[in-house]
Amino acid sequence: MFNRNHCVMLLVPALALAFACGGDNYFDEYDAKTAGGSGGDPAAGESAAGVMVNVDPATAATVTGMASFSGDAPRFPPINMSAEPDCMQMHGGRVPSDRVVVNDGKLQHVLVWISKGLEGKRFPVRTDLVNLDQDGCIYKPHVVAVQMGQALNITNSDPTTHNVHPLPRQNREWNRSQTSGAPAIDYKFPRSELKIAVKCNIHPWMQAYIHVVEHPYFAVTDAEGTFEIGNLPPGTYTLQAVHERLGEQESEITIGPSESQQVDFAFTAG
Repeated sequence: MFNRNHCVMLLVPALALAFACGGDNYFDEYDAKTAGGSGGDPAAGESAAGVMVNVDPATAATVTGMASFSGDAPRFPPINMSAEPDCMQMHGGRVPSDRVVVNDGKLQHVLVWISKGLEGKRFPVRTDLVNLDQDGCIYKPHVVAVQMGQALNITNSDPTTHNVHPLPRQNREWNRSQTSGAPAIDYKFPRSELKIAVKCNIHPWMQAYIHVVEHPYFAVTDAEGTFEIGNLPPGTYTLQAVHERLGEQESEITIGPSESQQVDFAFTAG
């Protein structure tokens, strides 16, 4: 008679071997299979559900706008790179914090996205390149946004080794080293999630944020505080602006075929 204990003894090493050999690929496949499951912040349903929509360029709408800031901006101490001489040598002097960046009253690094109004619809995944670089021992840009399934291209322009360590709540946490001149890391997040913090375990002052949005209708404000969201189907939407330190704001819009609207957001120190 076959001994039941033998089954257990054979099965455990086999599972251990499968996990050891699978590595990241195992979890990447798991993420891909479960991308249609329950979402998190701000998941209102994942891309596996809903009707695919191909927007007619002849009737597509555009939303533009600006994020401004008034009052005294929060002050953060300069970035201290004294523990890493190689990093200090890349800068001529004081390295200001990139937590809150205001240029002549214009606020950078604000995510603006359609938070309501697209439920039950799916859209093709964006193909434009989104790059997160490690340059001067700083993540550049400080904030990036990608669509679910869109590749995030992570590069290392420094002569030193970094590691990229996102800390998501709804997606899988991962941590990969990247030496100087190493190939880019291309990663696709299978679940929507805002404000994924990214750190470098080697250089603790390095921090960035990744926003993963279910659909393609989002933008991050530039150094002039401006944004543009194009190819939008006509409709009524909630437009949300999100800043890592200054909170969130919303604006309701109704936009018609081929129409262009400007929506501005005003943040304050309060």
